[in-house]
Amino acid sequence: MAMTGQSSCASMSNHTKERVTMAKVTLENFYSNLIAQHEEREMRQQKLEKVMDQEGLADEEKRVRRSEHARKETEFLRLKRTRLGLEDFESLKVIGRGAFGEVRLVQKKDTGHVYAMKILRKADMLEKEQVGHIRAERDILVEADSLWVVKMFYSFQDKMNLYLIMEFLPGGDMMTLLMKMDTLSEEATQFYVAETVLAIDSIHQLGFIHRDIKPDNLLLDARGHVKLSDFGLCTGLKKAHRTDFYKNLNHSLPSDLSKQSQAFSTVGTPDYIAPEVFMQNGYNKLCDWWSLGVIMYEMLIGYPPFCSETPQETYRKVMNWRETLTFPPEVPISEKAKDLILRFCSEEEHRIGAARVEEIKSNPFFEGVDYDHIRERPAAITINIKSIDDTSNFDEFPDSDILTPTTTQVSNHSEADLKNKDWVFINYTYKRFEGLTARGAIPSYMKSGKR
Repeated sequence: MAMTGQSSCASMSNHTKERVTMAKVTLENFYSNLIAQHEEREMRQQKLEKVMDQEGLADEEKRVRRSEHARKETEFLRLKRTRLGLEDFESLKVIGRGAFGEVRLVQKKDTGHVYAMKILRKADMLEKEQVGHIRAERDILVEADSLWVVKMFYSFQDKMNLYLIMEFLPGGDMMTLLMKMDTLSEEATQFYVAETVLAIDSIHQLGFIHRDIKPDNLLLDARGHVKLSDFGLCTGLKKAHRTDFYKNLNHSLPSDLSKQSQAFSTVGTPDYIAPEVFMQNGYNKLCDWWSLGVIMYEMLIGYPPFCSETPQETYRKVMNWRETLTFPPEVPISEKAKDLILRFCSEEEHRIGAARVEEIKSNPFFEGVDYDHIRERPAAITINIKSIDDTSNFDEFPDSDILTPTTTQVSNHSEADLKNKDWVFINYTYKRFEGLTARGAIPSYMKSGKR
């Protein structure tokens, strides 16, 4: 009886801990949401006032504009209360596939706007200890209202999946461009690396480390400019972004340290990963600058510096980068380019950007770059967009049944089990002001109709 009592007490203790954590997450999210909503509303009002001052509007014109803005804010509060779900979107085509789900081109039924819908399986998030990462991804997409980060308009969930509704960038990604071009000129490389520096810095300023900077995650908009995407391995400063925060969900899960070795199978080859990330001594935002150096090398040489037949061999080369990072004589590049690559791919404490980002921006390789207006100039390579749903810059993928769970999937995860684990996805729902209040505002480059 004593053994049974002790076991029951221990069991209750674990259950109580989980309930306490659940309550903490709920309260923390509730109050942080209230503060964020108030701050966002204030920022929108300040932005309106600044724009009106710049336009030199008369007092009566300002009054009308403020009245229109107030109506939009009221409409936003009303629309935020409406439930958004899968049934509000029409799936058009699969445009990407990863370890935990896929990306689809979708069209919102009521507005006709086209988006990229990222679908993530909840069961995989839990099993692979990705809950903290997906929370960080969702949070950074909410916070990063920047030209350099792919914009998220909505997020929601159902029993099986999480959904992120993001802007569709028809230019494809940098990897597809590199495969098409083989190598880039130093002028084109300067343009794309400079834009990526600004993109990475924009998330560093929010307190996030991307950890998965690679050509696949550098998307190109309709004009060919860079936007950073895929924050699935991103880590932040909040407790809810840490893997160990969710440890009590399943005590049989592997330790936090093991997830770096899992990256071989879940992320792909470690070509772009900084050596310190593979070690157990900790690392910081400088790991993103190493990755950019590897990408710059690939742009100019035609392949990444640590490229190998197997992930294990690539890992070995990365860890021995002092001997393996070499420049082939048959592909000559300038000394300025070579020097910057070596400044990116160096010891952590001596890496460029360790002091501040200006150290990178003022490097001789970027001579002549106008960072303040770089996004306004024509891109190094022109992107041709034919229609609202042009996916010609994306790879072809077969359709899947991720949106229609099979009987096996449902039986493997009982409703009680799903409900029990669902608390870790509390407050995942999000609706952006521009998404709900912009009716029929389809970008001009997308008005040529469907193919």
